[in-house]
Formats: sequence, C-alpha cells, structure tokens
Amino acid sequence: MKKIIITGISRGIGLELTKLLAAKGHSVLALSRSINTELSALSNVQCKSVDLTLEEDLDKVKSFIDEHWKNVDIVINNAGTLLNKPFEQITTQEFEYVYRVNVFGVASLIRIAVPYMHKGGHVVTISSMGGIQGSLKFPGLAAYSSSKGAVITLSELLAEEYKEKGISFNALALGAVQTEMLEEAFPGYQADIQPQQMAQYIADFSLTANQYINGKVIEVSTSTP
Repeated sequence: MKKIIITGISRGIGLELTKLLAAKGHSVLALSRSINTELSALSNVQCKSVDLTLEEDLDKVKSFIDEHWKNVDIVINNAGTLLNKPFEQITTQEFEYVYRVNVFGVASLIRIAVPYMHKGGHVVTISSMGGIQGSLKFPGLAAYSSSKGAVITLSELLAEEYKEKGISFNALALGAVQTEMLEEAFPGYQADIQPQQMAQYIADFSLTANQYINGKVIEVSTSTP
C-alpha cells in the first residue's frame, strides 16, 4: 500500500479522491486549510490543517513525515484557487495570491516531499485546460490560467531534474468538473463530469501512470473550459 499526500481535500475532487484511495487501503496525509470531518473518521487518513502559502504550516508536513512515515510514494497537488475577474480590475495582491496557492504552494510541498521519495515515486499536479498553450481561453481567468500553465512547465522541468532518481512528475490538465469551485466562479454552469468520476481517473493515474510516462501533461477533458 502507498503513502500518499493529497492537498485540497475539504471538498470536490480532493475529498472524493481521498475517500477513494483510503478505501483501497492506502495511507493518506490529507492537507487543507479546513478539515472535512468525514475524512477524520477514516483510520488510514491523517488530516492536517495546512495553508500551503505559510512556511510554518508546511513544517507540519515535514514533521509528520519524519515522525510517522519516513518515506512518501505519491504526491497529488490538487489544491487550487480560481479567480474570475476582468484583468484590469485584478489587484497585485489578488494576482500574487493565486500564484502563491497554485504555483508556489505546489513547489513548496514538492520540495518538502521529494527528499522522502524514492525510485517509483510519482508527483501528480492538477492543472487546467486553461494552462495549455493553444487551448481556448476565457476572459477573466488571466491569473488562474497562467498559474496553471506555470505548474505544467514546472512538472516538465522537475521530471528532467529527478529522472536519475526514478521519481516521475506529470500534470493533468482538467476540463470542467462540477465542483463547488466551478460553481462559485461560473454560477449556473453545468459540467458533464462529476467530482467522483474525475477522482477515479486521478487515482488510477497516480497509482500506475508513472510506469509508462514522465514529464508529460495529459489533457483530461470532454470539453473546454
């Protein structure tokens, strides 16, 4: 059974993904600013309240690995924030916050986890179709989509940097999934894919795809956005 870190577990895809992998018997360190009590009841899930933008919170993750796990098999960077706002109205603070969560938080967690990973380890970062060069773009998503493009490139670079250690890095560029975050950003929009369906795909990918691919971005979408 694998030792898996998942971020953004309080709702949506992250919540369903944690429940699914725990049901398969894997040990999960579930990270989010707010903790879902449903997950706290699961014996093989350890929930920690962590803000990925705060160094002191990230230290909690390192301490847990040192004290309880000693090694990490899989990291799933699922946490993210979405801002839908006209470009000229976005403040510097808002733009920076999106990057702090979607890019710097991802990079910080990877830096903590990688020293505990060995050959066969897999880091999966959840990106978006909006971060794919040449894909259809939407007004209001300048901060969000550009940040999702950044983590795609980050995954490609880290795959090269860590290939001699046998640690794989891949990104999944998701299309629209009917999550709370989507509803908040695009009220009334109805996606074809439900969180449970996407969680199943991500779980299977995280557990097996590193046997075949590394340094790739996979487009997971029946439509755009």
